[in-house]
Amino acid sequence: MALFTDQTGNTISLTSAPKRIVSLVPSQTELLADLGLEHEVVGITKFCVHPNEWFRNKTRVGGTKDVKTDRVTALSPDLIIANKEENVKEQVEALRSIAPVWTSDINTLQDAYEMIRQIGHITEKEKKAGEIIQKTELGFTALQKQMQQAGIKTCVYLIWKDPYMTIGSDTFIHDMLRYCGFYNLFAESKRYPETTVEALQSLSPECILLSSEPYPFAHKHIEAMQHALPGTPIELVDGEMFSWYGSRLMQAPAYFCGLLNRINSSSTDLKS
Repeated sequence: MALFTDQTGNTISLTSAPKRIVSLVPSQTELLADLGLEHEVVGITKFCVHPNEWFRNKTRVGGTKDVKTDRVTALSPDLIIANKEENVKEQVEALRSIAPVWTSDINTLQDAYEMIRQIGHITEKEKKAGEIIQKTELGFTALQKQMQQAGIKTCVYLIWKDPYMTIGSDTFIHDMLRYCGFYNLFAESKRYPETTVEALQSLSPECILLSSEPYPFAHKHIEAMQHALPGTPIELVDGEMFSWYGSRLMQAPAYFCGLLNRINSSSTDLKS
């Protein structure tokens, strides 16, 4: 029997590597796929859209905040993988009567590395987990060099509309912004504060990022906001690159490099 302590301090015991896993977190579901656990993962949520083959063929057990306990029970899992923020505490506690629940708690890139390392250990996929971490680390090292050349820009990252909502310093997105060389103008706030166009005007950010999730910002939102902030570059960004803390991190640095190039180009165009 082996003991594993998750990122919330809860310890689970497993007699062997899990053979029937239910994942309640989209980014961690994708990680399990990249670890090569096609046969072991038997249940996912309706938001676990990557990989697409799993989304189409794996049993869905509800949403991240609306887990159907009966569906989980029917799958007879020997491990359930959850997240402190994305899943509801009471639901996670109830699921412990079905199977051991390993819960991540991720606010920084280092937290993400530790999660990947631990899940690799639990599932006996340490080598592949190490390769994912190494590739991600190399990407972020290259990103840091570009960021240093581009300089720090003040930034607001919007995740919702009506009301507008942004992100505070105790979020994974904030840490991703930091690695990109952005200074989050809401760094003194916690979690997901509300804001207004008038507040953004007074803050005068050097760029505004409109995320694709959870609110699906589109080009029409850029046009509307650009009238109020005519000199500020406003970019639509892939929210998965900023908020998914599993193996998608391997793709994030290259995406961020391209984003920095676009923002610098937009800054030049708006000034000309």
